[in-house]
Amino acid sequence: MFITRKHLPRRIFLKGLGAAVALPFLDSMVPAMAAPGAAATQYPNRLLFTYIPIGAIMDEWFPSGGEKDFQFKRILQPLTPFREDITVIAGLDHQNGYALGDGGGDHARAGACYLTGVHPKKTSGADIHAGVSVDQIIAAHHGAKTKFGSIELGCDDSRTVGACDSGYSCAYQNSVSWRTPESPMPPETNPRTVFERMFGTEDMTLPPAVRARRAAGRKSILDFVNEDTKRLQGDLGTADKHKIDEYLFAVRDIEQRIEKAQHEERQFTPSISKPAGVPVLYADYLKLMFDIQVLAIQADLTRTATFMFGREGSQRTYEEIGISEAHHPLTHHRGDKVNIEKVTKINTFHAEQLAYFIGKLKTTTEGDGTLLDHSMVVYGSGIADGSEHSHINLPILIAGRGNGALKQGRYLKYPKGTPTTNLWLTLLDRMDVHPETLGDSTGRLEHLIGL
Repeated sequence: MFITRKHLPRRIFLKGLGAAVALPFLDSMVPAMAAPGAAATQYPNRLLFTYIPIGAIMDEWFPSGGEKDFQFKRILQPLTPFREDITVIAGLDHQNGYALGDGGGDHARAGACYLTGVHPKKTSGADIHAGVSVDQIIAAHHGAKTKFGSIELGCDDSRTVGACDSGYSCAYQNSVSWRTPESPMPPETNPRTVFERMFGTEDMTLPPAVRARRAAGRKSILDFVNEDTKRLQGDLGTADKHKIDEYLFAVRDIEQRIEKAQHEERQFTPSISKPAGVPVLYADYLKLMFDIQVLAIQADLTRTATFMFGREGSQRTYEEIGISEAHHPLTHHRGDKVNIEKVTKINTFHAEQLAYFIGKLKTTTEGDGTLLDHSMVVYGSGIADGSEHSHINLPILIAGRGNGALKQGRYLKYPKGTPTTNLWLTLLDRMDVHPETLGDSTGRLEHLIGL
């Protein structure tokens, strides 16, 4: 028997002048003599975090019904098409988000505590101290296998110095990712910068005018790798050629959307600070950042990412859905039905964007499955009720199957006082990372894995 199929290494790039484009997983990356089903063992698991600021209207967040016969209420209704790909979790707390004698600052503590489980030191100076976050534990373990140990994204241009919340440093509420207890990982908010970092080598230290001239003379990053692409495709089967075509189309589509956004002349009303290259409509901004994440994990550029819809205490307005007031003040509704309705609309809008991301992952094939089959997507907040600044019974859900680890389509309720860090430890196990403790953890969650 003659085996003619060419075996490609998993870490392969299309290269050209000043550019390197990683490839998605191809059939040709499975050894030619591998047994049927062997490809499944080569798919990496991913753990992706999407953070929503200031919690949710909890009466409209948690489903009604039991573990399997649950029904989404209003906020999560946009996720109905993906009901069997999702588990909603109730009963998880972050007690270290409370003051514990430190007074005000719940938004700062919510952000710093979310993925670390550690009560941050109250300071507005340089002596900040929190904990190491879940994503950075993964990055330390798996980072050598990928181009980036982790990717941090956000949609609020933020600063990490100075005081932002009742004497707490801005670093706490502007980042949920912490490499060390003293080193937050600020999110990148400019999609063009993220894209260039992932796929190109543009020197961001050059003057803006020089970079603009260079960008004007370049049609696409794909132009630089065109010859390499042609050589590779000559050795591939039909299915792999089709997969590469789809992937490179997605790369170019994102380039074009970034270019279009960079030349937008309209401004937000009221005007707020936004980096160059950001789409005017917030929904377009979120979708663009989600699409960049899809490319990053499809090409195995990273195994973990954090994405903040906004900083804690966000002042964003939502005029595209008819809400001109800032998000944070609305959450202090004091039972006012009008303001509760506006916050509910914001929460539902957020869920609509998550549905877009889940849909992209579910329709992006990887071997015999999809990116959603090989990922775990956590969506939630370090605050529950924004009006009360509550840190108990947090709004959290998980989408994706984690390479078969998660049985989805469930609504799980855990006992009062269960630390959220128990969930993080459980998911870390599925990433083949096994710390004994994390923050205020007391163990792993039962019933989540392996059912």
